[in-house]
Amino acid sequence: MTTIERLKDGPPRSGLVGWVVTIAITLFALGLRLWHLDFPRKLVFDETYYPKDAWALLNHGFEHDFVSDANDKIANGDLTGLFIQGPCARPNAVDDICSAYVVHPPLGKWLIASGEWLFGMNSWGWRVPSAIFGALMIFLVIRLAARLGRSMLVGAIAGILLCFDGLHFVMSRIGLLDIFQATFLVAAVAAIAADRDWFRQRLGRHLEKIGQPDLDGKFGPALWWRPWRVVSGIMFGCAIAVKWNSIYALAAIGLLTVFWDVSARRLAGARARSWWALLRDGIPAFISMVVLAVPVYMASWIGWFRTTGGWDRNWAVNPNNSGSVLADLPNWLGSWLAYHRSMFEFHTGDFINNATHVYEAHPAGWLVMARPIGIDAQNGIQPGEQGCEAVGDTCLRVITALGTPTLWWFAAAALIAGLIYWIAGRDWRFGLPIVAALAMYLPWFQYTERPLFFFYAVCIIPFTVVCLALVLGKLLGAPTDPDRKRNSWIVSSVVGIVVLNFAFNWPIYTDQLLTRRQWMMRMWFGSWI
Repeated sequence: MTTIERLKDGPPRSGLVGWVVTIAITLFALGLRLWHLDFPRKLVFDETYYPKDAWALLNHGFEHDFVSDANDKIANGDLTGLFIQGPCARPNAVDDICSAYVVHPPLGKWLIASGEWLFGMNSWGWRVPSAIFGALMIFLVIRLAARLGRSMLVGAIAGILLCFDGLHFVMSRIGLLDIFQATFLVAAVAAIAADRDWFRQRLGRHLEKIGQPDLDGKFGPALWWRPWRVVSGIMFGCAIAVKWNSIYALAAIGLLTVFWDVSARRLAGARARSWWALLRDGIPAFISMVVLAVPVYMASWIGWFRTTGGWDRNWAVNPNNSGSVLADLPNWLGSWLAYHRSMFEFHTGDFINNATHVYEAHPAGWLVMARPIGIDAQNGIQPGEQGCEAVGDTCLRVITALGTPTLWWFAAAALIAGLIYWIAGRDWRFGLPIVAALAMYLPWFQYTERPLFFFYAVCIIPFTVVCLALVLGKLLGAPTDPDRKRNSWIVSSVVGIVVLNFAFNWPIYTDQLLTRRQWMMRMWFGSWI
């Protein structure tokens, strides 16, 4: 294969069949997630924060304090008198507006607010955006895996596996922020995969244009405009505007894509000059991805900027803060930066570090699901209540954010295999999902003094699933491989085991009525209880 052919080697066109498969899996996943989405018809777990914050954004443009019985009122469909009125015992209260102190950026809450705007302040309204984004993530994973694996079959395997992951399923059916963050991250990473192919094809076309087999030691075209990198920068900005820890993925993927440029130029024949890419390609990459992410992030704060009642909105003009460097800035900017400083101190300060939680889970156990998290539970349902037919037992309803166990264990093994393929086998395709997964995993180890939770790993599973699909694609081999038929049974068995495991756990994902014995059959380890 010539240098030009290697540079222009990209994913095969999926054609109509590929798009039909992609859309069919996505729509199936969406339908599965919309099934009885509004049940239970109340705020569960951390829904006590984000749907209410979203409702405040719709009504005020900033987060507002709610009355103490707001959750009960919302569950009963009574939306009157939800916000605290009158004088507020807050140092930043303006015009008797009781703004709320929140520690996550607004974009995820604005997305939840879109569902509430369309369908109302009810369990359907605040969960529909999560279901849509959960399905959208599966769409993106299919396309990413198909591009990396150079096979629509690999993409379909990845999509089916993620469709039947219990953690992804549960997080797609509740009004929390993490599903939005994870979807934006997958979109950003998929854009970088597209940029790699785009850039190499442009180098190949350049060689064809000049009629040379390689660059013969020259650096080659600058190609400052990289549209897929711009898309990635926007998506990373959106991910950070949901949760800050997306910055780690931006940094890691940004470095990876620039080193890919060095590799591409070396392949094209730039030789020693290929290292110039660290600056000549790296600076435009920094602008397209990092610098661009800043205004995208700031745009998510539009409601806070346009109003005067948000928390710390007038911090910079408060005489008590005079003398601070931030107080010398324009009010909107100085107050905004002061608020961010306060948010950072909350996430790293003594209050959160000294907190405890019954479901806290050390990240060392996330990949094998040592400690999943309960989202909602109704225990002690007696025989005859709610259709309970237990004999000598009681019934219960639970929603447990438990990943499909067999999928997570297969994916953990695939992550190890992928590292071997990437480092020892020099297979670049594994690098992208591995770097993305580790960027959303390893940084958590520096915060183990504070409570951490397994559901944060919803930002990891799409990338480990892609890694698993690539490993299964390797196992399948080429269509002409004589062992393909035998290996296809192995791959089918892996997918089938995951689907059956998900089906078995369906009741604990969807708040179904179970006897306690039936529930215990699904709690395979004591740490899951």
